[in-house]
This record gives sequence, structure tokens and C-alpha cells, in this order.
Amino acid sequence: MHVDERTARELRGLARVLVRSGYADHATITAALTEAVQEDAPSMDAASLVPLLIGEAVMDLDAEAADWPATTDPDRLEVVLAELERLGLVVVRYTSDHHAARQALEAAGDPQGLVFFTDTDVWHAVDFGMLELKLWHPDTANVAPGEPLLEDVLTLLNESGLPSVYDEGRIEVTLTWHRRVTL
Repeated sequence: MHVDERTARELRGLARVLVRSGYADHATITAALTEAVQEDAPSMDAASLVPLLIGEAVMDLDAEAADWPATTDPDRLEVVLAELERLGLVVVRYTSDHHAARQALEAAGDPQGLVFFTDTDVWHAVDFGMLELKLWHPDTANVAPGEPLLEDVLTLLNESGLPSVYDEGRIEVTLTWHRRVTL
């Protein structure tokens, strides 16, 4: 049984972002990788390959994490998100899509708004150093340039050492995704 190099690279890349996200637990990572192996490399034994992919990703992460600063960008982001929650916004982390975020907003009662990011937003941050945050009003409308809610969120992010700009309906946060993980 052989997997072509491109498929092997893609499977390793998926394992990498799933592990490094720091949000997915072992069972979720295993399920996602098993599905990917069954879809992209059906001749391979997923039960054998998946633990190897996860193990490799964890070892690489552990080796790099030894050189990370005590406080990382995701640590700073979490402080900002907690402050936004304290200010009455609903914060949804690592959701599958905007529908789930909308449900959390609707269940919240009388929130000031919603900040959320998806799993694929985090994967993009892992690989490219930029996290997209979505910021909605309580009625699910996107914020617009110049609105106080947007300005307050941008100020919090920038003052926390997370350079951020609003572009095309989203907040782009520049960061290095060094999130400590325990699997």
C-alpha cells in the first residue's frame, strides 16, 4: 500500500493544523484524519496511519514549543476574548461555521454582539499567521468601518500586541499561532 507524495503531504498538513489548533481533542482529530485517509487514500489502513500522523504532528509541535515565549499570541488573544465576553459580547471559538455561531448568539439573550472564528480560520492562522475574526451586531449584521463596536474590538486587539485591521467584512489579526496543546 502506497500513498502518493502529494496525498501524504496533504494528510500530514491536515494532522499538523488539527493538532496545532489546540481546540480539537484527540477523538475529533482522529475522526477527521480517519475520514481524510478513507477519502484520499482508501488503500491505506486508517487505523494504522492516523496514529502515526498524529504522533508526528505532536512530536513536531512539542519540539518547537520548547522555544516559545512564556506568553504567546494565542494567550493574548484569549485575554482579549475574555474581556469581550465580560463586556457582553458572545464569543464563539473554533466553530464549524457561521450557523453554529448564530445559534450561540440567539441563545444568549441580550448580547452586545458576536465575535467568532471557525476551525478553518484557525488552520489558516497556523499556516499563514493571520486569524480572521467575524464581528456581528446582535441582529447578525456585520459591523462596518467607523462603528464604535468595531473600533473598541480593534483597540483591544492592537493594545494587546495583536496587530489588527478591518478588511472586507472581517477583522484580520496578525499573529503567530503558538497555542500550547495537550492531547
